[in-house]
Amino acid sequence: MKSFLRLSLAVSAALLCSAISVAAAQTPAQPPIYAPPQAAIAPIDLKFDFSSGPAKPGFARVAPTAIYDDATGFGYQPGASIANGDNGQTTTSDKPFQFSAKVPEGNYIITVTFGDSTTATTTTFKAESGRLLLLRAEAPAGKIELATLAVNVRTPHLPKLPTNATGREEVSLDQFDAGNTRDWDGKLTIEVVSPHAALRTIEITSAPTIPTIFIAGDSTVTDRDGGGDVSWGQILPVFLNGGVAVSNHAQSGETLKSFANALRLDKILSQMKQNDYLFIQFTHNDSKASWPQTYVDPETTYKDYLRVYIDEARLRGATPVLVTAMDRGARGTGLPTHGHDGYPQAMRDLAAEMHVALIDLYAMSDTFYSSAGADAPAILADGTHSTAYGGYEFAKCIVMGIQQNKLPLSSFIVDDFKPFDPAHPDSAAVLNLAPLFSNATTQRGVRPGGSLPAATPGASPSAAPRPANPGPGRL
Repeated sequence: MKSFLRLSLAVSAALLCSAISVAAAQTPAQPPIYAPPQAAIAPIDLKFDFSSGPAKPGFARVAPTAIYDDATGFGYQPGASIANGDNGQTTTSDKPFQFSAKVPEGNYIITVTFGDSTTATTTTFKAESGRLLLLRAEAPAGKIELATLAVNVRTPHLPKLPTNATGREEVSLDQFDAGNTRDWDGKLTIEVVSPHAALRTIEITSAPTIPTIFIAGDSTVTDRDGGGDVSWGQILPVFLNGGVAVSNHAQSGETLKSFANALRLDKILSQMKQNDYLFIQFTHNDSKASWPQTYVDPETTYKDYLRVYIDEARLRGATPVLVTAMDRGARGTGLPTHGHDGYPQAMRDLAAEMHVALIDLYAMSDTFYSSAGADAPAILADGTHSTAYGGYEFAKCIVMGIQQNKLPLSSFIVDDFKPFDPAHPDSAAVLNLAPLFSNATTQRGVRPGGSLPAATPGASPSAAPRPANPGPGRL
């Protein structure tokens, strides 16, 4: 009997060990990736011809008088001053103008051809609310140049909730979203800035599989549509090739808490897929004890909320990247204020704890401010928000951080990007970027028609334009 019992126990133990071994072999090394349901969208393949003659086969001709409306689904934004040029082969203007096409939200590859048969041209291309895609591209006389660009388009809408689920189905836009409404309007808008534009064709093709860089942050990172301050978030695309798109969800006044409460994080997560990235920069507003609803302590709740963002990105197979907020600069001199208390160090500590890539923009900004010499006062527009010059240099710091962290994203950096050292910054006068961002074709903060996207919770058709500098209040 004892022998039989020992045999039974031995068999049971062997079976248990075998079951454990099989289970261990079947357990994935990484947690399962959650893939949110994606709506099926028909592929988009739009082609536009900007000449005056018969359109090329498969292309729609865009006349200089074609103002955008939903019926046609394409056209120029109001305020454009354009005409056909180069004997009718191009559309030309010496002022910035914007062309829009109605498309579903998602990523797109934009192929642009430009150039004049008799005149050399220099052209800058931007998209949506001021995202810099191509800076001063030169086309020699008699040569047609081709550029391939990537653009992300979005709307405030979220996936429809099940009938038994509570919650909202749209991002809660506020008065500050009036400053970048083209980021939310369901159209793809390309802006052309040139002293002698020579636009020939634009092709727009769906690119659902290319990776997306999502950005979460406050006004120091948000897209700006004209005005005196320009963030690194809207400059970053110019240093990346057409293989990756940037979706900048940062907005003025946001904190880790309010960004989530307004469903901005939900919007990002609803679009996020494997191999995407989430860049996270919050501090300027989170550290304000005078905002008790959204204040977070650097050693406790600040880290806890960052953990949520990190875990949600990883759950979807995306790579989180923490970015310490740039320091503020003293008004007048532009020298660093060495502020933000313990928040930059708290982010560094969390990055080490959770093995997250860290870009220490705070440290790089202090070096930049101290090394810029006579250009130091030109870095920030108001002590907090960067100018076009400052935003451009900060974006270079971000690219250097991408390379230093050896992220796969490095493969998408443009070939002509040169290593950047914030201790030896570029000259503001040589870059001369302000004219490319100060000539907005519409009043800053108001889209054509003067309202935020319709039927958006928290939005008002009479929302006032965001002031050029929020001052000591919301950032």
